[in-house]
Amino acid sequence: MSLDGFSMRFLARELDSILAGGRIDKITQPNKQSIIISVRQPGQNYLLHISIAPQNPSAHILTKTLENPPEPPSFCMLLRKHLETGRIVSIKQHGLDRLLLMDIDFLGGGGKIITKTIVMELMGKYSNIILLQDGQILDALRKIGTNSSRVRTVLPGDSYELPPGQDKLDLFEVTMPKIIAALKDQPKDSRLDKALLAICMGFGPVSAKEVCFSAGLAPSIRLSDLEEVDYQAIEQGLADILAVSCQEQIEPCLLLDANKKILAMAAFPLHYLPEAQAISFGSLSELIEKADLLYGSYVLPDKDRFQKLVKNELNKAENKLVKLDKEIEEAENAELYRRRGDNLMTYQYQFKDRVDAEITVTDIYSENGENITIPLDQRITLVENMQACYKKYDKLKRGREMLLGQRQDCEMSIKYLESIEASLLASSSLAEIGEIHNELVAGGYLREKLKKKNNDKPASPFRFTAPDGTVILVGKNNYQNDKLTFKTAAFNDLWLHTKDIPGSHVILRTGGAEPSEETLLLAASLAVHYSKARGSSTVPVDYVEVRRVKKPSGAKPGFVIFTEQNTLYITPDEEILSPILAQDPTALQ
Repeated sequence: MSLDGFSMRFLARELDSILAGGRIDKITQPNKQSIIISVRQPGQNYLLHISIAPQNPSAHILTKTLENPPEPPSFCMLLRKHLETGRIVSIKQHGLDRLLLMDIDFLGGGGKIITKTIVMELMGKYSNIILLQDGQILDALRKIGTNSSRVRTVLPGDSYELPPGQDKLDLFEVTMPKIIAALKDQPKDSRLDKALLAICMGFGPVSAKEVCFSAGLAPSIRLSDLEEVDYQAIEQGLADILAVSCQEQIEPCLLLDANKKILAMAAFPLHYLPEAQAISFGSLSELIEKADLLYGSYVLPDKDRFQKLVKNELNKAENKLVKLDKEIEEAENAELYRRRGDNLMTYQYQFKDRVDAEITVTDIYSENGENITIPLDQRITLVENMQACYKKYDKLKRGREMLLGQRQDCEMSIKYLESIEASLLASSSLAEIGEIHNELVAGGYLREKLKKKNNDKPASPFRFTAPDGTVILVGKNNYQNDKLTFKTAAFNDLWLHTKDIPGSHVILRTGGAEPSEETLLLAASLAVHYSKARGSSTVPVDYVEVRRVKKPSGAKPGFVIFTEQNTLYITPDEEILSPILAQDPTALQ
């Protein structure tokens, strides 16, 4: 759910009023889906964030910068080459499409003005950022060849073609009677909201449903059920949304459900979901930045790649565990082969070689005199069949021990990968992702070189303060967990961790003092929040003094053993946790 073309008209106006005339100072690319353009205006600098994240493609002014990788990607380098020191002429919208054009002027040889254009196609999963000069594509963030699209390619050297247009009516240019006439020409079995989408340029589901609400009609009503008075109400609804949109001061609105999930957003107040929480903003940039935070649109470089890698490795390990269980089950039959061999040894003189395919005798180990049937290989003697049974027994017995060892290693690998998975969820900086990269390399999951320490701000654990002033530290990855537990924490601090569930190490800095029940429960709630059990209820959390926590020799990062622990059962209260989490800005990313 992102801005539709109707609301994007006001976004173009907002960005143009802020950035037109500004000089481009610097360009960065924090991840593969976005670029940030630093624009210098007299007395102030602005950060224009252009994102093609499919859940919320947008262009808006950032209030704080994002971290950037140490080496800029090739598209970022090309933009720096072509755009830095240029002056922004204008930012305008193409029609009412979700497409913004930013023209940038440069002074060329002989005093000639050269204009280059950044095209921002903000169309869901088809979004793109394209650099043009004289109608020719210089480069694009997403290159589209003939294998990806038969309709339109986007490749360096191609002439730029606008996305296929739609034959719709522009509310800002045509009269209301003409729009109503076009609405009446739509198929009579059409839903009202779908019919409005079909005729009104730039309309998305949000704008269409808001008009239906203003007209006092259900979006699902069929055109065949409408009367003339209903069409008059629709005309008034369109006029109302147009009047609000033409005001100098707009009121961007975001609708959220009870779980803070985005239901709708627009450049004007929304009323069609009265049960939703409506939040108003002073600008569209503020709205989009909030939406980005709720969507989680910003993804650190490599974070998504590592999450996919860990998920694949987990799937492999879990499949291997299933196969090992089957092989162990088969190895459980080792005792059967020993019994067959012993019975053959006892009864071998009662039978002739190479005559029977199987023999049935009284089992010498049966207390009730039960029979046992022994299959025989007629190509060999009875003695050789007996020897084959003992050989099979020895092999299965050795194999079972080996398989049990492999199963234990596989279980440990699954727990370790799950801990990395939890670490990735908690990571919010390049330094933290770098630590996880090195951990994956050291563990043999990535065949890459270890990342050298750079000038990034060192990764540090989450730091929270309980209402009584007690400090609570939470590790973000396995390396941090080890450092936190064995170097940062005092021997008489309290250590907390979810019982048998991957998660962060939590240190309650008591210094040996008895913590209050509220503070202990808060620390345990944070242990659940930063674990794989987040969102669950009645989660067991172990707690013990740090002195009781040990790291076995050769153990993987983050793995510890402990004794004399106590256990709490926690169902985290999000209302209590929210103000605590807000103490550390990285905890909300």
